[in-house]
Amino acid sequence: MKIQSLTHAVIGTAIVVAFSGSIATTTTAEDHSHVVADSQVMHRTMQIDDLEIFYREAGPKDAPTVLLLHGFPTSSHMFRNLIPALADRYHVVAPDYPGFGYSSAPPVDEFEYTFDNVARVVQVFTERLKLDRYSLYVMDYGAPVGFRLATAHPERVQTLIVQNGNAYEEGIDNTFWIPVKALWKERSSENREALRSMLTLDATKWQFTNGVRNVATISPDNWGHVQPLLDRPGNDEIQLEMFHSYGSNPPLYPQWQAYLRKHQPPTLIVWGKNDAIFPAEGAYPYQRDLKNAELHLLDTGHFALEEDGDVIANHMRRFLGQHVH
Repeated sequence: MKIQSLTHAVIGTAIVVAFSGSIATTTTAEDHSHVVADSQVMHRTMQIDDLEIFYREAGPKDAPTVLLLHGFPTSSHMFRNLIPALADRYHVVAPDYPGFGYSSAPPVDEFEYTFDNVARVVQVFTERLKLDRYSLYVMDYGAPVGFRLATAHPERVQTLIVQNGNAYEEGIDNTFWIPVKALWKERSSENREALRSMLTLDATKWQFTNGVRNVATISPDNWGHVQPLLDRPGNDEIQLEMFHSYGSNPPLYPQWQAYLRKHQPPTLIVWGKNDAIFPAEGAYPYQRDLKNAELHLLDTGHFALEEDGDVIANHMRRFLGQHVH
């Protein structure tokens, strides 16, 4: 009996140490249960106007908050591995925008699909959760949403983590944007139709696999999650509205850059340098406006978390540990 009890105790301690990683060493079942409870990812919804906004949340509510804002064509699903990698030490929250993921997707005649309106919904979301201070992770569409939040309430942003999220003309001066810019210039049916190919399964797979070192590391669960949601009736029109609305962002770049220069938020840039949508040319200009921006170019593609999630999580834990207390 003594040997059996000792064995159980040793195994229990080993499990705790293996789970906790960089967490302070724990040795009791009670402590282990507390860590598991804090790190467990919760899947919730919030009613905002007529919308059900889905979000993922983990970590202690009284810990510093990290707000994760996703890109196109995905959702908070892109953060499914990053959230538990941070949740032992931080309160981590990742919403799905209207029309994305598991949030409501009303038709275009019932909801205005613009970046201004999406940012408004996300800001209400943060206020309902009483997120008065947070570190802001912006990726792809998350950048224009996040920079709208930051310029409206700069006092709320403790740090900035930029992962292939653009705020400079250099970042959209490439061939990918030619047909999109044509839609900005003329909202014709011909220009809209030219962009429908970006909503196909092949295009979705390409976004996740182009520029990666090893395609075998990219889970097909990504397009298995994204594509059925893109293929919902009416969702193509939603996405075309968002493509057009992206044209509202470049005129705001000077305002966002002025925010960076004035407020100098501690900034970590972790950028997939092989991204054909937002290439590395969009990462360097941040250093013009931020005195101490930390830049890491990663040898991967657009969705850098898929191949270099551990690298990004480690950078974030170190960076947040230095700047957020």
